[in-house]
Amino acid sequence: MAKTTRRVGVVLFQLGGPDTLAAIEPFLYNLFCDPDIIDFPFARIGRKPLAKLISTTRARKVQHHYATIGGGSPIRRFTERQARALEAELTCRGLDARCFVAMRYWHPFTSEAIAELQAAQCDEVVLLPLYPHYSSTTTGSSLNEWQRLFRGNVRVRNVGAFYQHPMYLDAVIEKIEEALGRFPVPARAEIVFSAHSVPISLIARGDPYQRHIEETVDLLMERGGWPNRYRLCYQSKVGASKWLQPSLHRTLRDLANEKAREVCIVPVAFVSDHVETLGEIDHEAREQARRLGITQFEMSAGLNDSPKFISALGELVVEALGETVQSCIPVNEMHGLVAARAWMAAD
Repeated sequence: MAKTTRRVGVVLFQLGGPDTLAAIEPFLYNLFCDPDIIDFPFARIGRKPLAKLISTTRARKVQHHYATIGGGSPIRRFTERQARALEAELTCRGLDARCFVAMRYWHPFTSEAIAELQAAQCDEVVLLPLYPHYSSTTTGSSLNEWQRLFRGNVRVRNVGAFYQHPMYLDAVIEKIEEALGRFPVPARAEIVFSAHSVPISLIARGDPYQRHIEETVDLLMERGGWPNRYRLCYQSKVGASKWLQPSLHRTLRDLANEKAREVCIVPVAFVSDHVETLGEIDHEAREQARRLGITQFEMSAGLNDSPKFISALGELVVEALGETVQSCIPVNEMHGLVAARAWMAAD
């Protein structure tokens, strides 16, 4: 039976994470074997031995982070939820869509996603890196892996950096508002935006990541309209080279020295909760803040599969397709009646 509508395959790219403690070292080995992460003269010869050394050493250092969040990263679970929610969103918009998860350094790998995509017999493909900000180490690496592995004659479209997209910004603002609402006087809390750091040498070569992050902070503060004091810091540095500063740990010490007692951390570079948010921020940084005398420490939750974020992803896919399709108004148990009434009124 012939297909009556074309089928769109959407590939969600994400870093991935070890799902068990035993997977930490091989996950890190895969990461540090990536030429978009580790590159130096004669790297073809030395990359694998260096990756083995770094992953073995690093695994011991980060194991406690994974242990504190249940023994493994939840990023696969959250990303697969995003994929299912996005599939439902696109179906609601009238598209025959199938969504697939492609992790860069752990299962399901890009090769696994491609096999599923081809089995689904999609007529065209949209590549959706779940990185709001472009970096050669994230989006660039994922797309390079796709180019190395994908063989097909279907049309492929890309979703670029989306940190400026109004619907994405509104999804982040919603999470910040929820976190600020836990303070007795929300306007009094110091807002600390924390992004994953990268080597300064990468930025010097023209990578736009730092600029994208700084612009995101400006856009969020302007759109959110908060009167709070705020600052930007970076986390998750690896190795001895110079990375973007100041660090999250240094920032917390500075805040304590300035007598700040209420702090709201916003993980601004991530769209899912994982070890950097749940382990490094919500466990390690929280404990540091307590020792420094900070009396209230809150972290805004990850976007995960929040309806606003899924709607934003749906809009990005539709825009990449270059089409106008019907909007999809989510109706859930809490807001169903209000949404239905609004729909009827608009009609």
